[in-house]
Amino acid sequence: MGSAANVEGTDTSEEEAGLTKLWKEVRELSLGCGSDVERLHLPPSPIQFLRDFVMPNKPCIITDGLPHWPALTKWTNAYLTALLQNQIVSLHFTPNGRADSVVKPTINSDSCFVSAHVERIPFPAALEYIAGSEHWERGAVAYAQEQNGCFMSEYSLLAQDVETDIPWATEALGSKPEAVNLWIGNERATTSFHKDHYENLYVVVSGEKHFLLLPPTDLHRMYIKEYPAAHYVRSEAKLVVSSR
Repeated sequence: MGSAANVEGTDTSEEEAGLTKLWKEVRELSLGCGSDVERLHLPPSPIQFLRDFVMPNKPCIITDGLPHWPALTKWTNAYLTALLQNQIVSLHFTPNGRADSVVKPTINSDSCFVSAHVERIPFPAALEYIAGSEHWERGAVAYAQEQNGCFMSEYSLLAQDVETDIPWATEALGSKPEAVNLWIGNERATTSFHKDHYENLYVVVSGEKHFLLLPPTDLHRMYIKEYPAAHYVRSEAKLVVSSR
């Protein structure tokens, strides 16, 4: 009988090497050998988008893909504040900009999956927290990151400046978007690693967004584990983790 490090006489290191080789081959077959994300300078046709990107699970960057959107020139802080001055929106607060992430609240406590503290406030105040210095004083990072179709539920007045679906993508995917969201944040706001169960089209209207993407073949590298749920709450002008 072999040692605990062996399975039917095969060394674990050999198994890991074989799995790594298989992973690389599948990755190259799906995504190619390069690490660069393909950049398009014109919107693709529906068939091209479906064939070259959706079906093989490949990302792409489309430069100037929606030049006709009024939002690209109209959405300044002054414009948004004037149009949404009476609108109540959901603003998410975290101590460090990492919402929906695994946190170890204290040295002696177990890790848990912590969601942001959410406040419903007027949009002008929310924008001040995001863009100004107010959030530093409160010891929190503010991020307008509500989901579940928040664009039409909280920002519908802005619908005149965009399209709520992108025609070539709608044709390629066979349906209009199930949800359209608007997110507004600063450089400290970070989205934790996660898996979406649907196709995403992300339009950067202003500023920049950095993505770190892993293909489905890298699932084994994610160390998926279940954690108890918790959330941040305000306590004496600071955010603390609560499981209640």
